[in-house]
Amino acid sequence: MRTDLKATRDAFGEALLQLGRKNKKVVVLSGDLEDATRAEYFKKEFPDRFFNLGIAEQDILGTAVGLSLDGLIPFACSFAVFLTNRAYGILRISICYNRRNVKIIGSHSGLTVGADGATAQCLEDLAITRVLPNLVVLCPADAIQTKKATEAMAQICGPVYMRLGRVPYPIITKESETFEIGKANIMREGKDATIIGCGLMVSESLKAADMLCRENIEVRVINMHTIKPLDKDIIINSAKATKAIVTAEEHQINGGLGSAVSEVLVQEYPVVQEFIAVKDSFGESGDPQGLLKKYHLKDLDIVAAVKRAIKRKSE
Repeated sequence: MRTDLKATRDAFGEALLQLGRKNKKVVVLSGDLEDATRAEYFKKEFPDRFFNLGIAEQDILGTAVGLSLDGLIPFACSFAVFLTNRAYGILRISICYNRRNVKIIGSHSGLTVGADGATAQCLEDLAITRVLPNLVVLCPADAIQTKKATEAMAQICGPVYMRLGRVPYPIITKESETFEIGKANIMREGKDATIIGCGLMVSESLKAADMLCRENIEVRVINMHTIKPLDKDIIINSAKATKAIVTAEEHQINGGLGSAVSEVLVQEYPVVQEFIAVKDSFGESGDPQGLLKKYHLKDLDIVAAVKRAIKRKSE
């Protein structure tokens, strides 16, 4: 695994700028946070296609709907906690129910927002968004994949939500690798268990796999970059091959990736499952890595979960 780091929000800002250069229908809306979401890159080059609506998330999404009705492709950018919590009604009815071609970019998700604390750390956005009909939900694993996801979401007609992070993520994918919405990527093969992660937790899962390998435990690692539509085939095939699943997400244990995977397993091929996620609590202010450790979202926690799963499947 490469050791260089880059924030997914930085990669999004760069990709959005490139998209704007290629497609004049792309417009961007911000909640007075374009510096934080990196939408400012687009703003500087295309000020006439950029709209700052201030701290008014419902207005941001409502205006985006209006722009989409005129044939434009609006990217609505703000913190994940604001767009999914404060503007939920507009997201549900105006965008999803009406299948509007609006792209919602939720930056600063998860515990790794760090010092901003619990009110800004969105730990429930995957649960909120994946329950909505017609909405595609993306959670890219690194900067390279974020750029590909930004391009891909602009190519499809319909609402899309993409979850991004504030802190730099390890670069774990390659430019040469394909990205397809709804098709997960196998990052590593193994026979003893499967780890399914999204976002930052994919890199933690790969580190855990390296640790386990030194103990002669071989695990498959899957990058589930699309939460909806979920790649059910890869989940079922992995369950059949390894008989044990561990899900890893920087999100609440309820309603997110782990819940989505368990819904597939219980209907199609029930196996042992362990969950790495925030255990039904809010976060707090602190150093990002310290918070991941405190809330048990690090590589060592994944290692322990894999061992529990392997023990359970043999009982």
